[in-house]
Amino acid sequence: MDRPLFFLDVGSPWCWLAAERVNAVVEPVPDWIPIQAREPVGVDRAEVERRASDAGLPPVRWPDPFPFDSRNATLAATFAKQSGRVVAFSLAAMRQAFAAGRDLSVVDNVLLAAAACELHPRAVLKGIESRSVSDALAAAEERARAAGVAELPALVSAGRVRSGANLLDT
Repeated sequence: MDRPLFFLDVGSPWCWLAAERVNAVVEPVPDWIPIQAREPVGVDRAEVERRASDAGLPPVRWPDPFPFDSRNATLAATFAKQSGRVVAFSLAAMRQAFAAGRDLSVVDNVLLAAAACELHPRAVLKGIESRSVSDALAAAEERARAAGVAELPALVSAGRVRSGANLLDT
């Protein structure tokens, strides 16, 4: 049986909420694939805060600015995927953004997340600037489009796409 695919943008609070639960509720555990959302989706901050509280997550601290450019963080997540640390890095990055209020367009904040999962800062910086990582991200984004993903977070399993804020509620 093929593993489900979990597409996420580390700059999305909806992806953060799904990411905190997806490995516990989806069997088999999905393959995490970081991509960058094509367009920022409107975020109901009060709803995100309510859902985080209901899930027992730390209170949401919104980064300033929000939304932020998640390109470097997404490249770092793609780099982390290549070394088997995509789950650890993605969760650390989203927690930096939405539990600590750090703007992930700031490279130092991305490096804080990298340190939390034992990725060396110089390696991450090289990865962010690497053509191979950029190409891997582009390939992941094309894979999402080809699978019919139009909204994040998204879960693709057995040819079926489920996506959006209520992804894990169905």
